[in-house]
Amino acid sequence: MKKRVRLGAAIVLGALVVGIAFLLFRPISIRNLSSNPTPATSYADAVGQIDALRAQQASLPLDPLCQIQFMTHGQKTGKAIVFVHGYTNCPQQFHELGQHFYELGYNVLIVPAPRHGLADRMTAEQSQLTAEELAAYTDAVVDVAQGLGKHVTMAGISMGGIATAWAAQQRSDVDLAVLISPAFGFQMIPAPATAPAVNAFLALPNFYQWADSELKEANGPDYTYPRRSTRALAQTLRLSLAIQALAAEEPPAARSILVITNANDSSVDNALTAEMVATWLGWGIDVTTYEFPADLQLAHDLIDPSQQSQPVVYPRLVELITNATEGSKQ
Repeated sequence: MKKRVRLGAAIVLGALVVGIAFLLFRPISIRNLSSNPTPATSYADAVGQIDALRAQQASLPLDPLCQIQFMTHGQKTGKAIVFVHGYTNCPQQFHELGQHFYELGYNVLIVPAPRHGLADRMTAEQSQLTAEELAAYTDAVVDVAQGLGKHVTMAGISMGGIATAWAAQQRSDVDLAVLISPAFGFQMIPAPATAPAVNAFLALPNFYQWADSELKEANGPDYTYPRRSTRALAQTLRLSLAIQALAAEEPPAARSILVITNANDSSVDNALTAEMVATWLGWGIDVTTYEFPADLQLAHDLIDPSQQSQPVVYPRLVELITNATEGSKQ
């Protein structure tokens, strides 16, 4: 009898182990991730699309600083740039840098990412973010940009860097894609465990992690979320894994790519970013890289005005992007 009980327990345990292994190591689903471009045909069309986006967001309780920011010269210009903020942040993150480019003659667009920028900083809405929403959002902002400038640049940080990488892989009408500290992986997750971690976070109940465990809800600018959702992080990584899978099969569509990393970054995995760059370079694509040195001691978020890194970071970013823009016109 005891032998039968032990055998039964072993079978149950074995089945449980097999089930967990299947759950963790099954392929990440990317079936629903696709690009469906409907680019603006004129400046008036682009402005109409921006008005439509504003109408959609009118019912959302957004922080006033997190609404769509559109810096326009009143007509289609030679250059347009779309900025995509990072996870838990909003368009205000790129406001000051956007002004620099506006003064250089660019039309500038900064649109809140899905489920971001809500006035309730403790909202659970962020946990509903999906990779599909990020992909659709990317299409929408690139579509608008086609009517704003003859040369289109898209630039994003962290999660925004992944949205920009999606555009780089999928959209041939992006002349320059600028990835700033892209979240292809996180240092807290060993690179080989990224896919299993995504599966686990998507299967388990969502939970939150404070960005600062001491300050908690008092941390960060008032327009940011002070905590992170495991589901939202997993969906960001899901999109990054989809990009990596696509890049292994076909070259990126964007004309030129600029990848900017921070050697002092304690959040994202720069080694995985380097692997992505190597994959793109393998296709013979124009990819330029730059890394801010560690001795600058820059935070992962080297863009937000609250970081007070503008005197060091902004001039270099403007130089890198404008030089890359000219290069992509050749």
